[in-house]
Amino acid sequence: MATIEYAGGKVEIDSEGYLVNIDDWNEQVACALAEIAGVDELTKERMEILKFIREYYKKYNFFPILNAVCKNVHQPKNCINEKFMDPLTAWKLAGLPQPGEDIINIVEYGQTPT
Repeated sequence: MATIEYAGGKVEIDSEGYLVNIDDWNEQVACALAEIAGVDELTKERMEILKFIREYYKKYNFFPILNAVCKNVHQPKNCINEKFMDPLTAWKLAGLPQPGEDIINIVEYGQTPT
């Protein structure tokens, strides 16, 4: 486990850069994770996306359908791809735990496990 520092404290991330404890997340942590991931500034629109993804995950224990994210935060249909280029980056910056292979296949390739 690695520790990253941000304005206000320290949090642990795993070897892939995912937050170890989902409850350690806040906007400053998201900014620190974004810096590590090479993502430019987390704008208000990007932060809205991250917050929605987190809320959805906490409620359903799953990543939301990408078009639903954009619709619910009142942004264009492809907002995830336009804002982050990669849904898994959004997952990581939202402070969610490292996804398993089945989630990666669904999020990246639109495939369900066989």
